[in-house]
Amino acid sequence: MQPDKSNIKMQPFETYLLRTAGISIDEVMLLSSELKRVSFLKGKLLLNKGAVCKHSFFVEKGLLRSYMLDESGKEHVIQFAPENWFIVDRSSVYFNDASESYIEAIEDTEVVLIGEDFICKANETSPDFRRFNDKLLHNHIRHMQKRINLLLGATAEVRYLSFIEMYPDLLLRVPQWMIASYLGITPESLSRVRKELAHKNFKPS
Repeated sequence: MQPDKSNIKMQPFETYLLRTAGISIDEVMLLSSELKRVSFLKGKLLLNKGAVCKHSFFVEKGLLRSYMLDESGKEHVIQFAPENWFIVDRSSVYFNDASESYIEAIEDTEVVLIGEDFICKANETSPDFRRFNDKLLHNHIRHMQKRINLLLGATAEVRYLSFIEMYPDLLLRVPQWMIASYLGITPESLSRVRKELAHKNFKPS
């Protein structure tokens, strides 16, 4: 008798694959043996500048960020990665370049390491995964292009509203100075934008 797969408890990444990649539960169970899970304490660096990034990181629990340091030592946040997000230095992981960025745990975080071996086996196992992986790459490029456009031409208010749309659950999880760094503005400017938006949205009874 075949086991009842409906009662199998899935980990967050396997559930994510079932819901978004269009692959079957049998394929997920086959691929799960290739996965490695690692936990990182808050403040731990998963990737350091100058190192070669060997994995993409899928966040099952917690919160990561990637950032760069300019010549003066100022931080510039590139991306946040809460639950069910991927984060990686693509130029490093795909071209074996030394990383120009850091990846850090903002909270105690549990991740799945997604290496080349897993991607190759998933592509062989499921045509649906190949299509999903291509879409994931193009979606990443689309978001980065939008982010560049916002940094080059949008007001601080528009950038902040875009941040809320992108990361609706992070306002209370991320320090304000990190949000300001992501937006490319000062913490003082962010405070001013928040006050102006609160004033616009305030409706006296």
